[in-house]
Amino acid sequence: MDTQTLDLDAVSAYLTAHLPGFKGPLTANKFAQGQSNPTFLLMTPACNYVLRRKPPGILLKSAHAVDREYWVQSALIGTDVPVGKMYLLCQDASVIGSDFYIMEHVRGRNFNEPTLDDLTPADRGAVIGDMNRVLAALHGVDIHAVGLGDFGPPGNYFERQITRWVKQYHASETETRPDMDRLIAAMKAHMPADDGQRTLVHGDYRIDNMIFEAEGTRCLAVLDWELSTIGHPYADLAAVIMQWQMPAGRDMRGLAGIDRAAQGLPTDAEFVAQYCARRGIGEIETFGFYVGFCFFRMAAILQGVLRRALDGNASDPERGRKMGELVPVYAAQGLAALEPTA
Repeated sequence: MDTQTLDLDAVSAYLTAHLPGFKGPLTANKFAQGQSNPTFLLMTPACNYVLRRKPPGILLKSAHAVDREYWVQSALIGTDVPVGKMYLLCQDASVIGSDFYIMEHVRGRNFNEPTLDDLTPADRGAVIGDMNRVLAALHGVDIHAVGLGDFGPPGNYFERQITRWVKQYHASETETRPDMDRLIAAMKAHMPADDGQRTLVHGDYRIDNMIFEAEGTRCLAVLDWELSTIGHPYADLAAVIMQWQMPAGRDMRGLAGIDRAAQGLPTDAEFVAQYCARRGIGEIETFGFYVGFCFFRMAAILQGVLRRALDGNASDPERGRKMGELVPVYAAQGLAALEPTA
């Protein structure tokens, strides 16, 4: 089944029956973002919505969890973490060929790269500052009060995640990559002891998964919660730093080589210090391990994107194949981040 289009008649009939206030006619455009779960803007004369679906076809176990995305965002309504309103979850694959959910269309602007080229230095700093604020707020959510106490299993989050992503990586492996094998071994050998922190984590926290005010610098919604779980907050923080350590530009979307002071952007250390101050915690030891872990996880994710592209069920097959070329790059960066602890 095509991931680029929707059966609009089927969607319209379902929403007419299940979504109060819905009234067609219905049209749709696919967002360029959303490699993992194809995402569409649904347009009607009165209101716009967003539909996010699992891709059809044979999928890796536990991947493309649109149901988890739906439930975690529903739980966060009313907290200090901005999310769009959730309208409904459809787990009847006979409607369009896979599960999907409908959410509010949050109007604002999205930044594909952390360089924030179109903004002034002052606004760049303000946007990244609000990104920091939201991250600290996310890790401050009372998971039991919002009904997410059992959203993830107990135990050492990094041990659990490494085990999961090693399995996912090998399940989608297309060739032997020595640096990935070395990185996996290094992470297992140098994993810090569990310090007991257990919070909601996003799992893919970065600037392009956020919507900001159209004319301001405040975050209106955090998107793409597929990898969210209960785990260790440093994974999200390190994921931000991981991306920033990559080269700038459309492919890597990092900040390496950028004169951050001139551009109004914080250094890695400044961002981490601001986060720690907001959470009231001290300096983070062995931070290189957490960054190395994030490089590995991203490499494993990209390997899955490549495998779907080669199997013919990726949202954007050509881009998926290109993203797969970055797997060894992320593996090498992960090893470099681990060097201080290896």
